[in-house]
Amino acid sequence: MAAVVSCRCSSRRGRLLASLCFVGASLLPQTVVAESPSPFSCAEVLSQPSPATTQEWLVMSMQAGHCVDFQARAVSIDALGVRTLALSHRIRDGVRQQVVQHLDGPSINVERRSIAGFFAWFPSEAPESESSPARWAAQVSEYYEISQQDDTRVAERDAVALQFSPLDNQRYYHAWWIDKETGLLLKQVISDAQGRVLETFQVTQLHSPSLYDGDVARGAEVEMADHPWQVGWLPEGFVEQPSEQGQQQDGQRVYSDGMAAISVFVEPLEQRRLEERVHRLGVSTAVVSQVVIDGQDWQLIVIGELPLEPLQRIANSITFE
Repeated sequence: MAAVVSCRCSSRRGRLLASLCFVGASLLPQTVVAESPSPFSCAEVLSQPSPATTQEWLVMSMQAGHCVDFQARAVSIDALGVRTLALSHRIRDGVRQQVVQHLDGPSINVERRSIAGFFAWFPSEAPESESSPARWAAQVSEYYEISQQDDTRVAERDAVALQFSPLDNQRYYHAWWIDKETGLLLKQVISDAQGRVLETFQVTQLHSPSLYDGDVARGAEVEMADHPWQVGWLPEGFVEQPSEQGQQQDGQRVYSDGMAAISVFVEPLEQRRLEERVHRLGVSTAVVSQVVIDGQDWQLIVIGELPLEPLQRIANSITFE
């Protein structure tokens, strides 16, 4: 699940570090802004019967990310080390404000704002369902086998465990632990095909979750990127995501399969350039390359939570009009 929203970091070391800030932001539930067909009441969402299937748990979890205010403490463990985080999520006047504060090491704060009730967009035979939680859950189930594991406890809360096994070798394995009461994501583990854990995120304390008192998804205009370059290949199931009108970043496209996200940046090369190589950013990998088109130097960055091979293939498929 990827987002095209504002990201603000205290450290300023170029676009690649900004992408690292997005890694921190990914610890909160993410969606890409796209028009939702109709408003829904948060009170009605959490008053429904307990989910009976894996897809129903996914729908509840997605809706909870747009309906529940909370404060939390969490820990993130990956190749970059162990980080302690303070999380804040609140909805005001239909707008989600999500803040991740790194409590260890350099001061990094990530703030994301997006319109509540707008979900990742995926093609559907019924246009009105293209950005609904149910369509997102159906998209995920097309490319991952989802199984429900034994119930457990996380951060002193009862949780449902879901395992996501990719149906090809282009993706990672995911495991989620969802809070039974609120639907919030309490723990996430990402691992590769060999079973090596690449990232663990876990809430250690969840403080005073409360339901947003109102409706969400009141509608908004969206736009697709218009750039003089194209991505010629993507893993099956990855769809370009629209952004809220006025929020499109220059030289950037975002793609998602419902679980993982790929960001592609194409920019004219300036004096400061990233080294042309593979950069490891925790669970994310960035492939940086440079090309010359009609005498102009361009820098290409492909970053995502995918194995290296598909990211390199994406980078090699970029063409200019």
